[in-house]
Amino acid sequence: MTFSQSNRIPELLRIGERIAILPIVHGSGQFALTVRRWMLEESFDCVAVPLPESFRVAVEDAVLDLPTPSIVIQPAVSSFESDAESWAPKPWEAEDGDGDDEDDDTLPVSYVPIDPCQGVIMAIRAAMGEHVPREFIDLETNHFIPYATVMPDPFAVRHVSPERFAAAVLPSITRPPDQQTRDRMVHMAIRLTELEKRYEKVLLVTSVLDWPWIREAYWHLRNSDNHSAAAIAKPEHDEVTPPVHYPVAPRTLMFLLGELPYITSLYERARAEIEDDDDLQIDGVKELLLAARDSYTKELGSRARRVTPLLLSKCLQYIRNLSLIHRRMTPDLITIVTAAKQVLGDQFALHVAELANQYHDPKSETAPATSVTLGIDQARLPDGDVLPLVSRLPGPPISWCTLQLQRRPNDTERDRWKYKWNPYSQCSYPPEDDLIEAFRTRVIDRARSNIGNDLARTEKFTTSVKDGIDIRDTLRHWYERQIYVKVIPPSRGMLDACVMLFDSPADPRDYPWRTTWFAEHKTESTLALFATNYQEEMVGPGIGMSVYGGAMFLYPPVVIPDVWQDRRLDYTETLEERLIAAACLHSRGREIALLSSLPPGSGWKRLARRHKKHLVHVPLTSFSDEQVQRLRMVHVLNGSEVRSYAEDFIRRV
Repeated sequence: MTFSQSNRIPELLRIGERIAILPIVHGSGQFALTVRRWMLEESFDCVAVPLPESFRVAVEDAVLDLPTPSIVIQPAVSSFESDAESWAPKPWEAEDGDGDDEDDDTLPVSYVPIDPCQGVIMAIRAAMGEHVPREFIDLETNHFIPYATVMPDPFAVRHVSPERFAAAVLPSITRPPDQQTRDRMVHMAIRLTELEKRYEKVLLVTSVLDWPWIREAYWHLRNSDNHSAAAIAKPEHDEVTPPVHYPVAPRTLMFLLGELPYITSLYERARAEIEDDDDLQIDGVKELLLAARDSYTKELGSRARRVTPLLLSKCLQYIRNLSLIHRRMTPDLITIVTAAKQVLGDQFALHVAELANQYHDPKSETAPATSVTLGIDQARLPDGDVLPLVSRLPGPPISWCTLQLQRRPNDTERDRWKYKWNPYSQCSYPPEDDLIEAFRTRVIDRARSNIGNDLARTEKFTTSVKDGIDIRDTLRHWYERQIYVKVIPPSRGMLDACVMLFDSPADPRDYPWRTTWFAEHKTESTLALFATNYQEEMVGPGIGMSVYGGAMFLYPPVVIPDVWQDRRLDYTETLEERLIAAACLHSRGREIALLSSLPPGSGWKRLARRHKKHLVHVPLTSFSDEQVQRLRMVHVLNGSEVRSYAEDFIRRV
């Protein structure tokens, strides 16, 4: 049964009675799924591949290596330049007007990306799996001229049929501007007329930019006087060299694959585990963010900010809005990383960018010695030669953007910074001082309000509602038909000491850095703290980062002995008790504000009574976890001169 007798292939995508054309956008996972679906729904006798015959052996061998991506490169024949009748002008010729041709080594060579999300590769892969013959029908060209333009987002084919997509794009498709591409269209049309004589059902998977001109050339051949290919002069093949199959360095797969390497690996995982992969292009972005969250949390541990579902939803909303601004239905890498940076910080965005470029290959995790290292339109071969590249299956043009992220220092840099550290000079980072002092003020204010609440009483309403209506007592005495109001007396005394315990009980082994800092000006407090070792986390030259375990603030600032060397406090046993005892010893007021996750126990209360003080508890949960996590990070500078450039290295996590 021919296609004319079948209703599955729409008429728009048929030429003749035996040939079906599936127009695709190269490098699209959605179109690769469409190719697979077509080949499962309709049985084909032959798959026509828009590649020259010389690529057959290398490409099919490379397809057998999937899911490992690779590249097939066809070196150029240097003698081609001597052909005076070759097509002109060449887009790679020098434009300096001196008339000298460039060296052959600088001319771009063509390649085929063995990409699991490439529709043509999917057609070859499916045909090989079903033992369907493959016919490579493109023209042999020594120096290939790519034909590509901006296309609609391929995700649209998820919701519309391929024929509707092709029909919508058709008015914007221009005729090929160069003679080589026109010759290729004619040659493929001639080959299709030959194939329809041998096969009942032929499928051609080709670019959406090529199919109108292949169709036009085909009907021109069919309507010619002799009804044969002889009526039109057949384009001549160029002399070519056999293509070579190379593995690709995993870290450079971004320059080979049409989709993000991480998304491509999700398609391959779904294929291996027989999972639904229709929505992977969107769901893969969510999975990427979740994987980045796990990696980010694992690396930074307690220093990592909490990546809550609310923050992730805001990040996804940001990604959606940026995609719509760029007139896309699916986000690209720069959109994803930009949104992650704006919502969750540089460090999280760095993990997103790194994971997006990771392709999980179940066959191999390391690059072979013979692998090719790719760049932007170029490749470094195993022998060290660098060649410019053009793809024989070009997708839409790609624009490369620059996004500034604070990179992680390597071990060599950290060791050098640690070695040069001056142990006799250290100071704080002023922006962090402002944040922690503002937070201290909030804790003190909350403690003052708690003191007033402890002394509050209720009385019957007479002439004033005082500090507000007491709903509880009013309802309790509803039978009296009387309204009760609150009376909160003003707090007396002063609150000049505040103890913040972020990690309690604290393990002394986790917090080896214990020091007392004095105020540099009148708006700062005297500060005693215990924290992690800042020299173990060097973030810049003369800049270390530490995490508070606990801190004690005295404001207005006073000069006190070093809390950790004061023998009057040696009776304490834990880090927390020493800070509380120091606050009780040096505070001029009767109350001590205590910020902790749990209320003070009997031991801490006895310690406060020993100094005739009273602990006013402020729950740590009354402040957001994100805010507390950011405030716990403190940067230590190796001298005040480091402040002049510290901002270049200190980014909020």
